[in-house]
Amino acid sequence: MHLKHVPFSLAVLLLVSGCAHYPVNARLTAVNPAAGYRFETAVARTNSDDLLLVLAFSGGGTRAAALSYGVLEELAKTDVGRPGQQHRLLDDVSMVSAVSGGSVTAAYYTLWGDRIFQDYESRFLKKSVQNDLLLRLLAPWNLARVASPRYSSSDLAAKYYDHLLFQGATFGDLTSRPGRPFLIVNATDLAIGARFEFTQDQFDLLQSDLSKFPVARAVAASAAFPPYLGPVILKNYSAEHPAPEPEFVTSVLSDPMASSRLKDLALQERSYVDGDRRKFIHLVDGGIADNLGLRGPVERAIKLEERGLTPPAPVKIPRRLAIIVVDASTERDYGWDAKDRALGRGSVMGSVVQAIGDRYSFETIELFREVTARLDREREAARAQTGDASAVKIESYIVELHFSQMAAASDRHFFNTVPTSLQLPSPTVNRLEDLAKTELENNPEFRRLVADVRGGWVAAE
Repeated sequence: MHLKHVPFSLAVLLLVSGCAHYPVNARLTAVNPAAGYRFETAVARTNSDDLLLVLAFSGGGTRAAALSYGVLEELAKTDVGRPGQQHRLLDDVSMVSAVSGGSVTAAYYTLWGDRIFQDYESRFLKKSVQNDLLLRLLAPWNLARVASPRYSSSDLAAKYYDHLLFQGATFGDLTSRPGRPFLIVNATDLAIGARFEFTQDQFDLLQSDLSKFPVARAVAASAAFPPYLGPVILKNYSAEHPAPEPEFVTSVLSDPMASSRLKDLALQERSYVDGDRRKFIHLVDGGIADNLGLRGPVERAIKLEERGLTPPAPVKIPRRLAIIVVDASTERDYGWDAKDRALGRGSVMGSVVQAIGDRYSFETIELFREVTARLDREREAARAQTGDASAVKIESYIVELHFSQMAAASDRHFFNTVPTSLQLPSPTVNRLEDLAKTELENNPEFRRLVADVRGGWVAAE
């Protein structure tokens, strides 16, 4: 649309809106490890000191959001605990780590709690989100704003998500409800290809205050899949307010015995301290760096293993560690291997992204198994040497829900034909939710977890 065909008043409005600066993250007055939205300070006491339960929700649009919602429903109806004092297993969830479509469900539940079971389907899962976003993008005033280099389609999406779901909530609002799990929304730092999490630990590196940051904007960053949605941009204040390099970074990089994996994490953190070079951080879809939402817990376990870190009070190391991975990725048979034809660029790129993501997801789960096993062996050895009761064996449960590998051929075929989209027909959403509940209920590792948690009360008496 050319401005000469627009009334003067509207032309002025378009120009002004096009030059509007994107919302930037707030500056942090001072780094305080004992304050802010961190797992150690923000996690609430759950119903069990015996169990640390973590949920990892993958990307995959509404397909992922619906599966994650179904898992929450099944956890809500699963009772555990002392006879006569039973509670829902859902109330034992201490952390939810998510990317892209899964981050919508994770953030909504963390913010609103059981309200999710009343209105989430109508507000998001069964709503024409994709059409609504497109209509907003095509509005003349928004076309002009998105044309500005300082406002992207993800800024528009963040505003829409806020109106639809989050109602102005910030990360500072996530600490007010008792029993609320700790939320990790994951995005990808486009410049270094690394996972970026919306926690105060991460924002400390930018000298920025997460408590004032909108939850909707974090979700928009986590779901900003290029090229359809532009990056969400954060300002890095570390050049304006120089601070000593984090002790973790300095100690790891000066330690010749530190593993290359740990040093890579330290180098990622060091890059943010260079505020003169990295004045702005560009964030895109979290599934590019970690499509399972599992890397955050894995990296915490690696630091705990190699550096001997002890969680500060009030975090207590439990006897049981359980993680439920909701993997919404699909398996596609494109039929290419049956034909002698050259492939288009789009087909090749889509296949490459999926193949790399699937392989990386597999390696992430295997790495988590290895790290937790090594941690357990170290604690067993410490207990044998010192007789320290606090070094009691940690029983681990890794519940993997891979819906593309379901036993029933009809269910597999249905699931693998559900597109990665931000709107699906209501019957499709219903079936995805039912599949999630059924697969979790019948998962052998989940059944072992439930049986052990229920039986644990008898053994403890």
